[in-house]
Amino acid sequence: MNSRTGYEAIENASIDEIRGLQTERLRNTLQYVYRNSPVYRRKFDEEGVRPHDFRSLEDLAGFPFTTKADLRDAYPFGFCCVPMDCVARIHASSGTTGKPTVVCYSQADIDIWAGVCARSIYAAGGRPGDKAHVAYGYGLFTGGLGAHYGAERLGCAVIPMSGGQTGKQAQLIRDFDPDIIMVTPSYLLNISDEIARQGINPAKLALRLGILGAEPWTESMRVEIEARMQLDAVDIYGLSEVMGPGVAQECVEGKDGPTIWEDHFYPEIVDPDTGAVLPDGEEGELVFTTLTKEAMPVIRYRTRDLTRLLPGTSRSMRRMSRITGRSDDMLIIRGVNVFPSAIEEQVLSVSGLAPHYLIEVDRHGNLDEVTLSVERRDDAAADTDVLCAQLTRKIKDLLGISARVDIRNAGELPRSQGKAQRVIDKRE
Repeated sequence: MNSRTGYEAIENASIDEIRGLQTERLRNTLQYVYRNSPVYRRKFDEEGVRPHDFRSLEDLAGFPFTTKADLRDAYPFGFCCVPMDCVARIHASSGTTGKPTVVCYSQADIDIWAGVCARSIYAAGGRPGDKAHVAYGYGLFTGGLGAHYGAERLGCAVIPMSGGQTGKQAQLIRDFDPDIIMVTPSYLLNISDEIARQGINPAKLALRLGILGAEPWTESMRVEIEARMQLDAVDIYGLSEVMGPGVAQECVEGKDGPTIWEDHFYPEIVDPDTGAVLPDGEEGELVFTTLTKEAMPVIRYRTRDLTRLLPGTSRSMRRMSRITGRSDDMLIIRGVNVFPSAIEEQVLSVSGLAPHYLIEVDRHGNLDEVTLSVERRDDAAADTDVLCAQLTRKIKDLLGISARVDIRNAGELPRSQGKAQRVIDKRE
């Protein structure tokens, strides 16, 4: 990162320079995975393509997609392209079968990730010498450590608070007076309620910037957050399968959608049904190919996020519009990705519960809340309180979310006459 300008030259390079770099890196990546990944070699062979078939960016459309199901099928390390003694870190996210999606990083990957996160924080308005309060969760979830390493790389003093302990969050924001907070938007609203409860005046805090991600949020929520917290709220985008936070970042001067760091991540928009590549400006499913990852590159990874690619504004690289939804049924609960089938698996793992359930998601105050209604079997040996405790603990421990479990008697939940409606999402 240039110490004078605060950003790298590639961020404002010409489109021709960016496309030339992408072409070179894509060619190298396709050759690399064909040599080092039995999974990709098989996928390419089955599709009848070879790395030498790639001559221009348009040729990428001839290569096969990678899906979350592919990653689960290769659990845990089937997509890894380096020996395990070259892996510096392992992250994971939840999947539909109880098996998480596993992502491996080499030290070179960690360095690149820290770099794109530092670039993101600078684009958001952060500067060396700032204090950054990180309230994303740490652990297998990529949010906390991604933000942490990026802030340190930029030269910020990091406050590694992680999630939870809302009262303490507000206290430390008052006492440590950070300049930046990195957190999910819904949890920042919860923190703002606690700040108000403690009688803290946001206008008197140093806090000037919220870098918010890990869940969809609307422009109305941005207005609400900025008014309540007296700061600039900008969107950061990422997903663990591609890298983690820092794949794209909204620039504070524009607040017009995250700029994709195209020198490391090549985006496509495809028709969710046919897989055909769509032109820039049309809405479809976002697909990414990594250009610089070493341990676990991904080729044409289908994110299931629905968006559009837009011309660059604050930077030369393209932007993405706000995520409008997903092409699958995944729920995002307080920044945690959860599939209904993963909840079903936990219901069925508790002896005494019937395979009839209903998931209701609502927003009370500023936080998502999940109510899971299930039926007990007529012959269940355990009493209702025991069954409730077992299921609550399994969902928390294995899926990473809290749910209120409501156990009904057999036959009380509605039965479908066709396709079952398992999820009622009452959030706006």
